[in-house]
Amino acid sequence: MDCALAIIAGGRPVKQVCDVLGVARSNVTAKRTRPADWRDARTARKTDDASLVEEIRLCIADLPSYGYRRVWGRLRSERESQGAASVNAKRVYRVMRVHGLLLQRRALPPRPERRHDGKVAVSKSNQRWCSDGFEFRCDNGEPLRVTFALDCCDREAMSWAATTGGHSGDVVRDVMLAAVENRFGNALKAPAEIEWLTDNGSGYTADKTRSFATSIGLKPLTTPVCSPQSKALTS
Repeated sequence: MDCALAIIAGGRPVKQVCDVLGVARSNVTAKRTRPADWRDARTARKTDDASLVEEIRLCIADLPSYGYRRVWGRLRSERESQGAASVNAKRVYRVMRVHGLLLQRRALPPRPERRHDGKVAVSKSNQRWCSDGFEFRCDNGEPLRVTFALDCCDREAMSWAATTGGHSGDVVRDVMLAAVENRFGNALKAPAEIEWLTDNGSGYTADKTRSFATSIGLKPLTTPVCSPQSKALTS
């Protein structure tokens, strides 16, 4: 923008300069007509946050687990009851951030390991299993949802579960255990680690499901988003 103003000041037509530089002519014109002492009101505004800081400290004194939204809600209610002007939520956030009053962000869990090279099938059984689900409508309109597990080598459907509910973690864990029992004679754990390949459904990525998979000898892996070739085996 400053470059455009400099070129225009050199005698070039405003429209031509704006077209070449790809800037809005209205914005350039507005900047040219500003007085020399113009200042951006957003940066020039000075506010005294001392009283607000004290209000916030009193608000979270007994409830340190409050985030800025709940603090803002309490301040708003208290000020309305007193007939005072309400405070903006963005200002509450800024003040709490500046004075170190925001809650610490919860550490994100490590991202699950993924293995996907475009080929899901394997040459031997019990190396990689995959699981997915589908649903269809019954004659009465009620949905029936099926969760199943396949071997990526022989494509045997080792276990499945049908329910009118969702593909929940409980259902997924039942399918996992049934697949292990089907292949290894009612054993509670696979003799060697087997990859368990799924999509990113909540029933599969839940911490409880992943922990359970590890406990019965399965290694949970998820496919990347937007990888339709991963669905070829389960389709």
